[in-house]
Amino acid sequence: MSDYLGKDTPKLGFGLMRLPRRGLRTDVGQTSRMVDMFLADGFSYFDTAYVYPGSEAAIRKALVDRYPRGRYTLATKLCAFVPLVDEQAAQRQFFTSLRRTGAGYFDYYLLHALMDNNVAKYDRYRIWQFVARQKEQGLIRHVGFSFHGGPQLLDRLLTEHPEVDFVQLQINYADWENPKVASRANYETARRHGKPIVVMEPVKGGALANPPREVRQLMDACRPGMSYASWAIRFVASLDGIITVLSGMSDVAQMADNLSYMKDFKPLDADERQVIQQAQRLLGGSAAIPCTACHYCTRGCPRQIPIPEIFAAYNLQLANGQHGQAVAAYRKAVGPGHRASDCIGCQQCEQTCPQHLPVTAYLRQCASQLESDH
Repeated sequence: MSDYLGKDTPKLGFGLMRLPRRGLRTDVGQTSRMVDMFLADGFSYFDTAYVYPGSEAAIRKALVDRYPRGRYTLATKLCAFVPLVDEQAAQRQFFTSLRRTGAGYFDYYLLHALMDNNVAKYDRYRIWQFVARQKEQGLIRHVGFSFHGGPQLLDRLLTEHPEVDFVQLQINYADWENPKVASRANYETARRHGKPIVVMEPVKGGALANPPREVRQLMDACRPGMSYASWAIRFVASLDGIITVLSGMSDVAQMADNLSYMKDFKPLDADERQVIQQAQRLLGGSAAIPCTACHYCTRGCPRQIPIPEIFAAYNLQLANGQHGQAVAAYRKAVGPGHRASDCIGCQQCEQTCPQHLPVTAYLRQCASQLESDH
């Protein structure tokens, strides 16, 4: 294997987790236009998952049915810890994904969101052996896993499974030294094992597209007019050993912005690296809830509470002191029976949160701060 897979390909990946919506359905028309733009500028890596609602079916319509198989690289994932899944059901996800996408095979196939509280299921359901068999049969080109744990677990997994071709890690400049995310430590662990890396959450669920005012001022002074998301994506794309950097683009405008600086990618220069270091120091004192809006927490919530939207509303107050705007955003996000105060404390959300957040405690804070004005 060369130094890393995809060495000669552009380092932007189209994350299909947050596709544009038209009502409750994926906007396939806009998604198709985004696919066309992405491929036209020389990019090819698309990332979806069995558990992303409607994503695999949408990318079949927008990509697979419209382009020759050799024009694109497709990645998807198997999630062994969704409710009511046993060994047979977990393994069936692979064949369901093949049917949904119509892709014939997967260039990259991942065990989804490994962390301390679920890794045993992948062992118990013999998923490692299952995907190895699919690779032998030519249905998978490269096997890897996405990861939300710490460097000790990552080191153990890569030691026990040297056959893994790559890993997908959460890396962004804000979490580079965050002990809960351990971006730097996990990155260094993967590189020590010689594993190439796909980067997820480079913009921290969109939070770094609009960072705190002090960070925006630093970036504006250094590179006027450059989008804040571009700083985040270029930071991780400048690291060694990166296959691609996933950006979960939700509309044509976001696609156009990413293409504008990634089609002729230039690593961060010395001045830009200094700005990132200053931004990291500033963000270390942020009071904002570090939610990335992945929505894993909401899928099994018995009260269907829109947790990421509530946290985004509260962050307007925590990060910027905008209490009125926070209350307005909260009112827009919730409905009767689905407020923060309707949480029953079952903590299933905390079992699935990749950021290991104390979700129920945060919801109590949100209810206290944002419902008093109702």
